[in-house]
Amino acid sequence: MTLSPLAGKRAPQSLLTNIPRLVAHYYETRPDPRDPLQRVAFGTSGHRGTSLGGTFNEAHILAVTQAVAEHRAAAGIQGPLFMGLDTHALSEPAWMTALQVLVANGVQVRAQAGSFTPTPLISHAILEHNRPGRDGKPDHDWADGIVITPSHNPPQDGGFKYNPPSGGPADTDVTGAVQARANAILENELRDVKRVSLEDALAGLTDFDFITPYVSQLGTVVNLDAIRQSGVRIGVDPLGGSSLPVWQAIQAQHGLNLTIVNEDLDPRFAFMSVDRDGKIRMDCSSPYAMAGLLALKDDFDVAIGNDPDADRHGVVTRAGLMNPNHYLAVMIEYLFSHRPGWRADAAIGKTLVSSALIDRVGAGIGRRVVEVPVGFKYFVEGLLDGSFGFGGEESAGASFLRLDGTPWSTDKDGLIPGLLAAEMTAVTGKTPSERFADLTARYGETAYDRQDAPADAAQKKILASLSPEQVTATTLGGDPITAKLTRAPGNGAGIGGLKVTTDQAWFAARPSGTEDVYKIYAESFRGAAHLQQVMAEARDVVSAALNGQ
Repeated sequence: MTLSPLAGKRAPQSLLTNIPRLVAHYYETRPDPRDPLQRVAFGTSGHRGTSLGGTFNEAHILAVTQAVAEHRAAAGIQGPLFMGLDTHALSEPAWMTALQVLVANGVQVRAQAGSFTPTPLISHAILEHNRPGRDGKPDHDWADGIVITPSHNPPQDGGFKYNPPSGGPADTDVTGAVQARANAILENELRDVKRVSLEDALAGLTDFDFITPYVSQLGTVVNLDAIRQSGVRIGVDPLGGSSLPVWQAIQAQHGLNLTIVNEDLDPRFAFMSVDRDGKIRMDCSSPYAMAGLLALKDDFDVAIGNDPDADRHGVVTRAGLMNPNHYLAVMIEYLFSHRPGWRADAAIGKTLVSSALIDRVGAGIGRRVVEVPVGFKYFVEGLLDGSFGFGGEESAGASFLRLDGTPWSTDKDGLIPGLLAAEMTAVTGKTPSERFADLTARYGETAYDRQDAPADAAQKKILASLSPEQVTATTLGGDPITAKLTRAPGNGAGIGGLKVTTDQAWFAARPSGTEDVYKIYAESFRGAAHLQQVMAEARDVVSAALNGQ
């Protein structure tokens, strides 16, 4: 991808979203359900789109919320629904639309009126409500949740996520049914939607404090005493997101040496520096989007960034922004050697496009690594029952257990990895970057990259349904191929693409759900030049498979 001349620079006026126009289109544009691009489509993180393109409009939220209400009724979910939202401009209008539908369907909605609520706090609240043995909880009183967010996407985007009683992202059996029902409602011109006035909806809302229980319990998942006693200097940039009031509460309650360097809330995200491709994107794993915090890196021992719904983390030390894969490996090595309360057989969960360094670390500490397809939903049950101590994905998403081995959140939590960076600095005297250097000295230095390659709809369909036998290559980067995978080895689920491995490298190829490209991820333990050789051969392997050669 070509680097934009604006990358890392403050966003110019010409890039800023016209918020009144965006919101007007949310209410006035009517999506065409005959257009595949304008239908409800749940990806790995819910339905996303923009009102300007007819892909995230009031009709979508009316339909998908009605579908969720019907799903929870059919599933016997009679407890409260916890609802949060982030700071994107379309989030509040969509939140109000969803509330009108939920109240009309008799759902007990709990939300923090007048405040933003991040994804991890919704997951935490669901798990607290559904905790086994909770006093006074009837058997049928299960809670679930909705978060209105498009995650780190540009300011003009909106998103809708549903979390069932397990607290994490809904699996495809749920999202598939909700998607199908929502599109049927769209096709029926919303006749099946139940809706009350906004006044009645707000009157039917139960105000709920998400922040206090989350912040007060942080010491059960991270060693706050060590952080406080060491005086580790912590910087935080919420990137204009919903984590701001949470970090403010942490700062006020726990006595940490913590400075919030940016308290701006602006739906245009005008304070952001531009990402690699010339777009405003609140991606805390991008050094270009994180340029503001990186400029302050020498002022702190560790610094933390979050995306708008705080389900992603970015960790900065004086050495710079850590690669997400590198920090995953560092977290795993530290956690499994500093959490004696976890089960002795608790496993490490990783997605198949995460670094193979994790496998080497897992072998070194004697822990099983479970490799699953892309999607945090594959970690939910393991985190819930304690059989996974940690679940992480290469896009800077992770969660882990409390100190006593019980679940904290079963969705990605971008705050606790940041606090863990401070904990490991306090406990070991080494920053995460220094600990990563120790890992590479022990297990080898890794080079990692992701690129896109063109593919039309027919080719993407072939790639998504490849069999290992269609890959005829026997070597990759000069080394014998050790595995050709179309199913994840950890759970046998289809990966929707292909992964090829050797002892020193691997690549994975998956079709994009939104563009006429496929994504190639690759990693090598032989250096950057070898990585590019692997990447080039990966394109040849995939092309041959697509062309039936």
